[in-house]
Amino acid sequence: MAPDELKELKTQLQEQLDKGFIRSSSSPWGCPALFVEKKDQGGKRLCVDYRPLNAATVKNKYSLPHIDILFREEDIPKTVFSTRYGLYEYLVMSFGLTNAPAFFMYMMNSVFMNELDKFVVVFIDDILIYSKNEKEYEEHLRIVLTRLREHKLYAKFRHILSEKGVAVNPSNVEDVLNWKQPKIVTEIQSFLGLAGYYRRFIKDFSKTAKPITSFTKKNAKYVWSPNYEEAFQTLKKLLTSAPVLAQPDVTKPLDVYCDASGNGLGCVLMQEGRVIAYASHQLRKHEVNYPTHDLELAAVVHALKIWRHYLLGNTCHIYTDHKSLKTSTVVRVDKRL
Repeated sequence: MAPDELKELKTQLQEQLDKGFIRSSSSPWGCPALFVEKKDQGGKRLCVDYRPLNAATVKNKYSLPHIDILFREEDIPKTVFSTRYGLYEYLVMSFGLTNAPAFFMYMMNSVFMNELDKFVVVFIDDILIYSKNEKEYEEHLRIVLTRLREHKLYAKFRHILSEKGVAVNPSNVEDVLNWKQPKIVTEIQSFLGLAGYYRRFIKDFSKTAKPITSFTKKNAKYVWSPNYEEAFQTLKKLLTSAPVLAQPDVTKPLDVYCDASGNGLGCVLMQEGRVIAYASHQLRKHEVNYPTHDLELAAVVHALKIWRHYLLGNTCHIYTDHKSLKTSTVVRVDKRL
């Protein structure tokens, strides 16, 4: 590790020792420790390469850990990781263990067994609460938070929900605004990962981000220019002014607006004049050669695929500015689409 990484290693080891997450060890087991960049905060996360241990582990097939789940005493020595400052072992579930996601999913379903499919849906580490009205929702939310508190679990909110719809979490916007100009490709990837998390809030996200994403291509040379800086700052600005997205009413028709250009495909899902979501993607190699008709149709296909869960079984109106697409229902369509 580099000198700055060794300094960070000391800090994180001490933090985990103070919290009771790890302890010193003399176990014969041992896996190497390393750092990975945090996508959303720009710092370093201490991880352990558990591939040798995972290869010797019987897989749990439960259908997806959290650092607050305690290990059995006999399993603790197996979690040992080696550092320049000695061996340490985890007392709580650590990232990278093959059965951690399956066990966490099992635990979450056990915690909410009485509420599942009544007003709670759990998917990996996400909890969805649904109710018929505000009063009922308050009651359901209180039950869920009580269950979490009883099991010493903590919820993290990535979006702000209100009667108006879904909005970007201001604290996450702050992380984007404070992001300094990337110096290496991994920093660009981290920024795009954080900004991309909110891409459904940003119209033509892929088109705007295209200059920056070009750096992530294989053998791309890193030369920061005014064009890249403009795209970088534009993404920041768009995120700070992101609209509140409406929640769809599945009993009412939906409107899909599609457009295509030489830079990419763009779509907007709306209902009664309110935006539900944006979607876009840059043109792939084979799409660059599409004639205008096929390109416009590709935008429609992209919208139908990405919002299938909203549109299937519902009435939807598709709007496009390419008149020839009106004949697409009666003529043979290219199989590539």
